[in-house]
Amino acid sequence: MDILTANDRTGEFPRSWYADTAEQPAPQPVAVGDLACDVCVVGGGFTGLSAALHLAERGYDVILLEAHRVGWGASGRNGGQVSGGQRLDQDELEAMVGREVARGLWDIAQESVQLIRDLDARHDANATFVPGIIHADHKERFVAHSHAYARKLQDDYGYSAIRTLDRAETCKLVGSEAYHGGTLDMGAGHIHPLRFAFGLARACRSAGVRIFEMSRVTDLTEAAPATVSTEQAKITADHVILGCNGYLGNLQGRVASRVMPINNFIVATDPLPDDLVATILPDRLAVADSKFVINYFRLSEDNRMLFGGTESYGYRFPKDIAAKVRRPMEEIYPQLRGVGISHAWGGTLGITMNRMPHFERLRGNILSASGYSGHGVAMATMGGKLAADAVAGQAEGFDLMAQVPTTPFPGGVLMRWPLLVLAMVWFSLRDKL
Repeated sequence: MDILTANDRTGEFPRSWYADTAEQPAPQPVAVGDLACDVCVVGGGFTGLSAALHLAERGYDVILLEAHRVGWGASGRNGGQVSGGQRLDQDELEAMVGREVARGLWDIAQESVQLIRDLDARHDANATFVPGIIHADHKERFVAHSHAYARKLQDDYGYSAIRTLDRAETCKLVGSEAYHGGTLDMGAGHIHPLRFAFGLARACRSAGVRIFEMSRVTDLTEAAPATVSTEQAKITADHVILGCNGYLGNLQGRVASRVMPINNFIVATDPLPDDLVATILPDRLAVADSKFVINYFRLSEDNRMLFGGTESYGYRFPKDIAAKVRRPMEEIYPQLRGVGISHAWGGTLGITMNRMPHFERLRGNILSASGYSGHGVAMATMGGKLAADAVAGQAEGFDLMAQVPTTPFPGGVLMRWPLLVLAMVWFSLRDKL
């Protein structure tokens, strides 16, 4: 199964609320012939666009190759939540890599949120950062841990933007009786992700990046210099940055064994009436809950519910995404039962075994950053910057991220999917029971 074409038409953005509310940039040319550059970036999502932009601003000659259109993949289809911290909690990271490295990982993650805000403002992306993400506990027994973790961040990391929520305040802020408590992080927030991607692409072109769309990479020769081949071009580059995430395919086997594609789905409802909006997320906060298969949701600027979650057990999207996502949405919001759904779309992200990103220097001049595991809006953008810094000789941040161990999936590339299916069935049943 070809993950790049399994669920979408070549070069066409899926019909999503994001695509309908963002001004698409003009198509870029296809790469043709023999080309040369300082750095070849593979992938036109947040990682690739950020890497290309930061390198071009340093004076590097950069080529960016995208198999479809910039922002076409998960970067333009996700929930838009700009989360602080890493994908794993700090206490888990401290046990994994020690307190000093864990503190460095925390600092990188917090910087990534500010990076989003800075890039949005500097390049007039109109991504519209809205502060506030609620972590909502769907089990009463989870609340004590959430509150203890918030206190840890306050006490050990000096992070004052997070506070605890009891059941009553959670229900009021979420507009639902489905949750028992949680935390509110006002240092995090949410954006329009596709507008942000398009803004980065415009900034790249202004900085001199040569962007080639509809230019799928078919081969990578890892040498110095490296050779990147597409169906119609051969690019010789001193450095290569892979920012492919869930769409890597078999381009690089070592990364593919550690980063696996998985699908996730979002719906947008019809605009909700004002009286309903006043009781559903009245402060326009975003929510991510405590289920293993996370539900995440927020209101759009035109008062639609943007609700994401659910999983699929195969490479292909389900035939009726709207019906699949409607079920958990109506469980949390019975008052939305039967509401019209105007858009329903899916996307493919990359996950790792331990849910931490996979950063790796494959050889001295080839870097890869991917596997953000649903935590990629901020960290993928930061991942591109860190890769750019590493190419420029300032590798401390990239190397720190690369210290986090990411083991191969059991059974390698061939067995990773069926084993994940078994695991997801188990965790889904655990969520329900």
